Amino acid sequence: MKRHFSLTLLVLLWNLGSVRSLVAQDLVVTGARIIVGNGTVINQGSIVIRGGRLASVSAGPPNVPAGQPPAGQTMDARGLTAVPGFIDGHRHVDTGSNEKVQMQQLLDAGYTTILSGGGPAEGNLTLKDHIEKGVIKGPRIIPSGRLDLGNGTPDAIRAEVRRLAALGIKFIGEQALTPKPGPTPKELENLRAAVDESKKVGVWIQIHAVSPQAMMAAVDAGVPKLVHTPHFGWLSFDEAKRVAAAGVKQLSTIGFGVPVFGVFADDNKPRFRDGRPWPESILDGDGRGQEAGYKAVNARTSWDAGVVYGYGTDTGYAPKAGLEHELKSLNLMFSMQDIIKLLGPNTASYIEMGDQLGTLEAGKLADIVLLAGNPLDGYWNLLNPKLVIKGGVIVSDQR
Repeated sequence: MKRHFSLTLLVLLWNLGSVRSLVAQDLVVTGARIIVGNGTVINQGSIVIRGGRLASVSAGPPNVPAGQPPAGQTMDARGLTAVPGFIDGHRHVDTGSNEKVQMQQLLDAGYTTILSGGGPAEGNLTLKDHIEKGVIKGPRIIPSGRLDLGNGTPDAIRAEVRRLAALGIKFIGEQALTPKPGPTPKELENLRAAVDESKKVGVWIQIHAVSPQAMMAAVDAGVPKLVHTPHFGWLSFDEAKRVAAAGVKQLSTIGFGVPVFGVFADDNKPRFRDGRPWPESILDGDGRGQEAGYKAVNARTSWDAGVVYGYGTDTGYAPKAGLEHELKSLNLMFSMQDIIKLLGPNTASYIEMGDQLGTLEAGKLADIVLLAGNPLDGYWNLLNPKLVIKGGVIVSDQR
């Protein structure tokens, strides 16, 4: 028999135990507005969760699969909106003394999956291990490793790709190619070696290409993933069509050149995303914050050309503030319908988990954010998560 429960009481009981006691729950969410992520919106529907996965997502009452009893707990979500768990395709996280706090902040912001960009590969792997073993709560961590394409030989680069792959790293490359006048011959030689070796060992190379010249050189070298939207000059539509035709996937990171307010200090002074003064502290900038304009327009150019364009912040500061900053920047050029697609299925595709994440569809992992408002009315409604479910486990309750 279904029984209603108090979410507050449930979380309190969980908190009395260890993190290891958190296991996937059989849940039914009823009465929610459901933004599936594939363009479908169910104004009042139900979600059935079994064993950490979505058993059904339907309009009206819960659709319990034939031959199965109703799921364990029932949650009345009237007035809330369900969206897929947030994915950041490139965020700087690492193991360390504040990992527990940092990971909970990410969960509280709505993130259920993070591709960890930057930092040593070993630290990223340790963080992943801590979460999977239940030492701490946190988003699903996809670790990455770094290559230094400006140093060493192609043989050394190939050896490092093999070493990282052997550790279990699937995404490699924190390297930024020289933006102007473009990548050096040495960078390109090493990059081609990395791409070739990555295909042999089954990993993905991703590159920071922050100018159209660097971006097209990376595409020509066979790079499958780009962390940045260019912010040194304008990307032509023909160039963007070449990126799309090559099947290269790209992340946003368009908040890079946009000033941050009220995060690092409440003095109403614009700051770069590391807390230093804006615009003079923009890394290798063109000056006067032109980067913000380049990124926003280039983002729409990539999108309109058919590039699979996903969400990434490439930041390490406060998760909710970083989410707001990137969404606010994206909102300049994209509708909320576009942003839902960008944040969900497109980013899931970038991290090669499109069959598991990014939309609320039967068979996928039960990663759900329940919001107080309707994000289709404005990006700010993505900033008020009331409940976050990761793999069928309630990991954040802010009711």
